[in-house]
Amino acid sequence: MTQENGGFAALDLHPNVLAAVIATGYEEPSAIQIQAIPVILAGHDMIGQAQTGTGKTAAFALPILSRIDPAKRQPQALILAPTRELALQVATAFETYAKQMPGVNVIAVYGGAPMGPQLKAIRNGAQIVVATPGRLVDHLRRDEKVLSTIQHLVLDEADEMLKLGFMDDLEVIFKAMPESRQTVLFSATLPHSIRSIAEKHLRDPKHVRIETKTQTVTAIEQVHLMVHADQKQAAVLRLLEVEEFDALIGFVRTKQATLDLASALEAKGYKAAALNGDIAQNQRERVIESLKDGRLDIVIATDVAARGLDVPRITHVMNVDMPYDPESYVHRIGRTGRAGRTGRALLLVTPRERRMLQVIERVTGQKVGEVKLPDAQQVLDARIKKLTNSLAPLVADAEASHGELLDRLTADIGCSPRALAAALLRKATNGQALTLAEVERDQPLVPGGSSSGPRERSERSERPDREGSRERRAPVPVGEGRARCRTALGARDGIAAKNLLGAILNEGGLVREAIGRIQVRESFSLVELPEEGLENLLSKLKDTRVGGKPLKLRRYRED
Repeated sequence: MTQENGGFAALDLHPNVLAAVIATGYEEPSAIQIQAIPVILAGHDMIGQAQTGTGKTAAFALPILSRIDPAKRQPQALILAPTRELALQVATAFETYAKQMPGVNVIAVYGGAPMGPQLKAIRNGAQIVVATPGRLVDHLRRDEKVLSTIQHLVLDEADEMLKLGFMDDLEVIFKAMPESRQTVLFSATLPHSIRSIAEKHLRDPKHVRIETKTQTVTAIEQVHLMVHADQKQAAVLRLLEVEEFDALIGFVRTKQATLDLASALEAKGYKAAALNGDIAQNQRERVIESLKDGRLDIVIATDVAARGLDVPRITHVMNVDMPYDPESYVHRIGRTGRAGRTGRALLLVTPRERRMLQVIERVTGQKVGEVKLPDAQQVLDARIKKLTNSLAPLVADAEASHGELLDRLTADIGCSPRALAAALLRKATNGQALTLAEVERDQPLVPGGSSSGPRERSERSERPDREGSRERRAPVPVGEGRARCRTALGARDGIAAKNLLGAILNEGGLVREAIGRIQVRESFSLVELPEEGLENLLSKLKDTRVGGKPLKLRRYRED
C-alpha cells in the first residue's frame, strides 16, 4: 500500500479512526505513515528508523487504534516514551485519534504525578497506556500482572531511552508482557544496543526507513517567535503590522484554520483568502491569479492546497502551525526566495514544539533565530511609515489640482488648513490607533511574546522570611496583564523559586517570559501568572506537586 494520492482513506484504517483523522483536517499521510501503517495493521513486528517530526506518532497510533477492541476493558497497547513530555504528547495524539471510538480510554503514566490514580486508571480498563519506563516499573512492583493483557508494544525513540539508562527497566517490562504481543520499535539511529533489543524481542521484524536529508535554504531569512497556541491569531496580526511584505502565504494544519485566520485578516482590512482541499479547482485558480496580480496579498493555506503554488510576488512565508516534518518546512518556505531573490520565513513555535524547532535546525543546517513580538512603539512606527508611504506620492501635484478647493473648504467651514488636514487624516485612517497611548490600549500583551521589555523576575527576587521575623512587607505592585497567585508551599517546605518555576513551566505549558515575579516566603509563596486564561492554567496545575507536596495555586487577593 504505497498510494501517495489516496490519502488516509487508502490505508484501510478503522472507519472511526479515519473519521477522527478527517475531523482534524489532516489531508494526506506522511512518508513514514504510508509505509508503516499497513505493516502495523497486518500485525507484523517492525523497526522504524525515522527522526522526530516525520509524523511517526500517527504512524503507530492510527493502526494500533484500528486494532483495539473497545469492548475489552483492559490494557491492550503499551507505548513507551523516554520522557514525560513525549509521553504526554503521544497520549494527547491517541486521545485525538480515538475521539470517535466510544469506550476507548488513554492513560499517561509518568513520574512526578501520584501513582494511585495512574494504577487505578489501568485497572479500570484503559486500553492505551503511554508510559515512561521508570514509572511503569514502579507500577509493576505494586502489581506484576498490570501488563499481562498487552497485545501491542511500541518503543518510541528507543535510542533516547537507552541514552537515559532505561535498559534494565526495559528488560523488566518485556518480561511482564505476553510473548505473543506485536512489538514496534522506532529509533532515529540503530546502534548495536538497539539491534540487540530487536534481535532478542522482535519476531521477524519488517524494516521501514525514512531518509532525512540535510536541506539548505540559504536565500531565505528564517526566524521564529515563541507563542502559546491560543494566542497565535493575535500574534499573526501583530507581526503583520511591522513586516514589510509584498505577498505572504501562511500555512496552517487544518481546513477550518484557513477559514478562521483568513476571516480575521479580512476583518482587519487585509486582502486575504483561504486555500484548502475543500475549495473547488476553479476557485483555487482564481485565488492564485488574484495573488499574482495584487488583488490579494495574503493566502492562508494547508500543505496539500498549496501544492504547485508558484507566485513570484511572495516575499514572506509564515508557518502559523508547525509543519509535521522538516521536509514540509523546507517545501513551505521555498515558496519565497525564488529566482535569486531573498525571502523571509516566520515560524510560530508553541512551548511543546521546541524539540521540533531543533529538528528543523538540524535538518536545514541553519539556525532559526528568535524574534520578539513587536511592542506598541514598533507598531505605531510601522503604521505611520505606511501612512507616509501612501501619502507621499499624492503630495507632488495636490496643491495645483486641489489648492482652490482647499481654500474654499477652509473658508466655508471656518477652520485652518491644519484642522481640515487633520480631519481628512482621521477619515482616511478610519479610526486606526495612531498615538502610542491608543496603540498600547488596543494591543494586549500576548503570552510568550515579550512586548513590554524584559520583565522583572529572578529566582531569588525575594528572599524567604528569616525564621522568627514578623515584619509585614509592603505589597509589591503586580505586573501589567498579570495576576498574583498563592501557594501554601514556602521556605519551610524546602521550596525555592526555581522549584516553583520549573513545575509551572513543565505542567502549565508556559514559556519563561509568561511568568512574572516569584516571591518565596516562610510559610507560603506568591507567583505572578498571565491574567488571560488564568482559570484554565490553574485547572491544568491542580494536580501538580512540588517536592512531593501539592502546589494548589489559587488567585491571591490582598485585603
